[in-house]
Amino acid sequence: MLERTPEPELMDEAEQAAAYAGADFEASHGAIVDALVARLPDFPATGHVLDIGCGPGDISIRVARRFPGVRVDGIDGAEAMLAPGRERIERDGLGERVRLYRVMLPDEAPPRVGYDAVISNSLLHHLHDPMVLWRVVAETTLSGAPVFIADLARPEDEAAVDALVADMAAEPEVLQRDFRASLHAAFTVDEVRGQLRAAGLDLAVGLIDDHHLVVWGYR
Repeated sequence: MLERTPEPELMDEAEQAAAYAGADFEASHGAIVDALVARLPDFPATGHVLDIGCGPGDISIRVARRFPGVRVDGIDGAEAMLAPGRERIERDGLGERVRLYRVMLPDEAPPRVGYDAVISNSLLHHLHDPMVLWRVVAETTLSGAPVFIADLARPEDEAAVDALVADMAAEPEVLQRDFRASLHAAFTVDEVRGQLRAAGLDLAVGLIDDHHLVVWGYR
């Protein structure tokens, strides 16, 4: 099994922010929201949703559109990522329902407690201490709140990493570079199960394809 190699926790380079804000995530992010709906059919139609590690806010926006009665607070530590997301939210007329905040975990807290649901995409592999994410899930949500976390799953070996990166040959070099680093930094399903046991969270874990895992259930 490929050993995990952590990467920087923040994606705060201007080049990174521009590349991610301009990237086409229709297929991958659309599939993540579809997976959320399939695994959590009673995801709340109203209330407040926390999106941890929201980046430019694409998943926050997609969830707000799929569930028109919810309000989404997205949090991220990189202002460079948040700025283009805020501009897009205003252009799309979602400023009353989707708000992005710069929050540096674990030293700073989300804008509220008692969220009705919590989601996250592609944050876990950035964290040097994965328990930071699970503590936020436990401490900011109401009892019984739906939880849905999506992330990369670390491949078995370097050949598998090379093959996955090769599939991105048409993407900007910065996205290919970051994708390779993220695959090395990702956790396996078994590692995430161990994290959840340590956090006292009774949540399910599984693969949705050859390099993505999801965590779901109720807090």
